[in-house]
Amino acid sequence: MDLSTLIRDVPDFPKPGIVFKDITPALRDPSALAQAIAELSAPWSGRGITAVVGIEARGFIFAPAVALELGAGFVPARKPGKLPWTAVRQAYGLEYGTDAIEMHIDAVRPGDRILMIDDVLATGGTANAAVTLIRRQGATVVGCGFLVELGFLNGRQKLDVPVQAVLKY
Repeated sequence: MDLSTLIRDVPDFPKPGIVFKDITPALRDPSALAQAIAELSAPWSGRGITAVVGIEARGFIFAPAVALELGAGFVPARKPGKLPWTAVRQAYGLEYGTDAIEMHIDAVRPGDRILMIDDVLATGGTANAAVTLIRRQGATVVGCGFLVELGFLNGRQKLDVPVQAVLKY
């Protein structure tokens, strides 16, 4: 199945001039969803992944399923203030301002081999922050996987780990 036929372009969202890549039609189709999970998982099979970190919010859709495919655990990387226990934070820059992501302080450990998963790789700021946060905890980032990569935004260049994307625009 050509998953790109189930990615909807939404012009001028969230602001004028942006063409948003809406993945929800692909999520609604059970065959497409299964294929997306299989394609996100396949490049990392046999690589000794111990945990899959998913970035809030849409990374949560794929990361647990990829973790199950790889026989690994799932670790959420959340927006600030959403985790109930002691957390570590990594801030990152946005076009106008900053944001941050957090993980529990014991979510990843030295010796862990981590795959980071998110829905879209755009400018790479969030993904780079996740990689930095994982490394600060002493774990190894094996790579990053995305359903969609917006190549024209050059986000891959901010990541110094292998990057796989199912669909590239």
